[in-house]
Amino acid sequence: MQWLTILHISPTLMKISDRIANARPLATTAMHARAEALRHAGECVIDFSIAISHFPAPPAVLDAVAGAIERERTMPYTDIGGALQVREALCAKLRSQNGIEAGADDIVVTNGAKQAYFQALYAMTDPGDRIAVFRPTWPAYLASAELLGLEVVLADLPDTLTPAALDALGPVKVLVLNNPHNPTGKVYTRTELEHVRDWAERRGSHVIVDESYEHLIFEGFHTSLAALCDWRSVGVVTLFSASQSYAMMGWRVGFALAPAPLSQAMQTLQGPITAAAPHLSQVAAVAAFAAGAPAGMLDDYRARRDLVVRSFAGVPWIAIPAPHSGPYLWADVRALTHDTLAFAEALLEQEKVALMPGEALGMPGFIRLGYISGDNATLLEGARRIVAFGDRYQRLVRQ
Repeated sequence: MQWLTILHISPTLMKISDRIANARPLATTAMHARAEALRHAGECVIDFSIAISHFPAPPAVLDAVAGAIERERTMPYTDIGGALQVREALCAKLRSQNGIEAGADDIVVTNGAKQAYFQALYAMTDPGDRIAVFRPTWPAYLASAELLGLEVVLADLPDTLTPAALDALGPVKVLVLNNPHNPTGKVYTRTELEHVRDWAERRGSHVIVDESYEHLIFEGFHTSLAALCDWRSVGVVTLFSASQSYAMMGWRVGFALAPAPLSQAMQTLQGPITAAAPHLSQVAAVAAFAAGAPAGMLDDYRARRDLVVRSFAGVPWIAIPAPHSGPYLWADVRALTHDTLAFAEALLEQEKVALMPGEALGMPGFIRLGYISGDNATLLEGARRIVAFGDRYQRLVRQ
C-alpha cells in the first residue's frame, strides 16, 4: 500500500522553478482580470485597460470558417508551421500588401503575435544577450526577455528616429520595433525605417518588427521594414496578427515572417508546446489577411478616437493627443501625478473604471486607454468618471 503514502505527500513540498518564481503576470492582462472580477461581482465597470473591439470578425472570415466546418467536419492537424496552402496564401498577402517577396518556408503560423514574438526571440538569442526596446513598450516584450534571461536596453521613443538615437543603443543583438506603435500610435516613416535598416546592416544587429496594427492607421502610411532591405541577410523578423486589424481577438491567430532557418527553429520550439495553430483559425487567417484594410471599422475607430479626445479637451491636468494609429489613447497626466499606478488603483476602486498605468509600459506619469469596446455612451461615461476622479485627486493633492 506504499502508493497511498505517495499520494498523500503534502503539497507544501512542491517548489516552483526559479525561472518562473520571480516572474509576474502581464500587467495588461492582470488589470483586465481585475475589471472582469468586479463585473462578475455585479459592479458596473468600464474597462479601458485593453482593447476589445465591438466589431465582429469580418463576414469573409465567418463565411470561410462556416464553409470549412460544413465541408470538412473532421478538423485535421496541419504542419506545425501552418498548412502549406495557408502559408502560400500569406505569402501572397505579403507580396500584394507589404511589397515583400517570401516563400512558404519563411512563414510560421502561430497562436497570436505573443507566441510568434517569444519563439522568434528564443530562436535568435541566448541567455545574457542584449536586446533593445523603446519605451513606452508593450509589456510582453519585456516579460519574454526576462523569461529568456536577456539583458534589455530601454530607450525613450523619440518623436523622430534618427541614426544618432539608434547608435545610442550601443551593441545589441536584436532591436524590437512596434510599427505602428502601441501605445503612442506612432507610425514610423520610410526614412526612419531606412535609418533602422542602415543601422542594422552597419552594426550586424537583427530586428524584430511587430506590425500587428498595420491596418489601423488614421494618419500616415504603413511601411514594412522587410520591404526596404534584404531581410533574410539582415535578419529581420516581421510579426503579424489578426487580433486588432480584423477584430479577431479571441481567434488567437497570427504569423511570423522569418528567414527559413530561423522559421524552422521557431517551429522546433512550437512543436512540443502547442504544435500547429488550430485548423479553423488558419482558415480564418487566410480570409482575414486577404481582405486588406477594414475601411468601415477604421472610420468607426477614427470617430471614436476623436469623440474621446474631445471629451478631455480643456481638462488642465491631462494632455491627450489624437494618435495616428491603433486602438489606444496615450495620455500625459504628469501635471496631476507621476504615480499613475496609484492613480489607476484608486480610479478602479472609486469610479469602477479600469485603465493601464504608465508604469506597466515603462513610463510613469502616463495612462493608456483602450477606446474601441462598448458604445459611445459608455465611452463618454468612462471619460466623465475619469475627469471627475482626476479633479478630486487634484484638489486632494493641493491641500
